[in-house]
Amino acid sequence: MKFVRIAAGALIAAGLATSASAADHKLKATLNGASEVPANTTAGKGMAEFTLNDTTKEISWKITFEGLTGDALAAHIHGPAEAGANGGVLVGLAAAGAPIKSPLEGKATVTDEQIAAITGGKAYVNVHTVANKGGEIRGQIGK
Repeated sequence: MKFVRIAAGALIAAGLATSASAADHKLKATLNGASEVPANTTAGKGMAEFTLNDTTKEISWKITFEGLTGDALAAHIHGPAEAGANGGVLVGLAAAGAPIKSPLEGKATVTDEQIAAITGGKAYVNVHTVANKGGEIRGQIGK
């Protein structure tokens, strides 16, 4: 009987540990011009890494990019949208207007609907320039 209680306690503790770690989602996106809609032929490329905590509703990011046609002027998470489709701005990643430097880092609070789009593969990140106002490089956010 004592063994059964110990085993049950270990299973409960393991379940709690799994639940606590399930709150953090590590996500990423590879950014390029071919993923933009419509696609463009930029030499620009980048990588975005996100940590989203669905308990605190905080998302943090680090986005690196290079080779753009000019200064990056805006960066956003858009959605809900599948790859190949466009969506509205969900999260602004930088103050618009001033040149944005790589790496771009920050954090924001998100809603349940934004969390669902971002963790559900229905969100993308893009970086905008003067030459490509709709977005020069883009990548679908996933695991």
